[in-house]
Amino acid sequence: MSKNIVILISGGGSNMAAIVRAARQQDWAGRHGIRVAAVLSNRQDAAGLAFAREQGIATEVLDHKTYPSREAFDAALAQAIIAHDPALVVLAGFMRILTPAFVERFAGRLLNIHPSLLPAFTGLDTHQRAIDAGCRFAGCTVHEVTAELDVGPILDQAVVPVLPGDTAQALAARVLTQEHVIYPRAVLAHLLRNQ
Repeated sequence: MSKNIVILISGGGSNMAAIVRAARQQDWAGRHGIRVAAVLSNRQDAAGLAFAREQGIATEVLDHKTYPSREAFDAALAQAIIAHDPALVVLAGFMRILTPAFVERFAGRLLNIHPSLLPAFTGLDTHQRAIDAGCRFAGCTVHEVTAELDVGPILDQAVVPVLPGDTAQALAARVLTQEHVIYPRAVLAHLLRNQ
């Protein structure tokens, strides 16, 4: 029985690409029956779509601006996801706040990555806020998505040092390298734990 992953992106999709590469390198399909079935985006110009297509992965764009409400968009998005029979839905730089109804529909199989050591610095501008607070360490967190933003159960974390003179951009780049390590690991662990 194949376990399908559907990944949602809005931009470059570097975390999506990290998951796809890990799945290939570690032969998730052959060893565990796990495959990235589709990459969906709310933006036609999301650069990650080209990478997904090059890998032979189904892609689809649902432009949120063409829907009359957040609820209408989320309902259409849910239908597009369900068409791929997902065991897991992975948010990888998907820049939309999802409605409670959407989150409830995929409860327990909806993951996100956040560029801080949750529960610290939920929301936006995490790197600058960590620097401003004088943190000596920052990092990233993979968590289950719940109706409340950035507070779902924590599945994996990675820590990086905040270096003297760090800018938000420099810290973000260092954190992103760790996101690419822990997100594929957390996705695989979650699917194996819930088979």
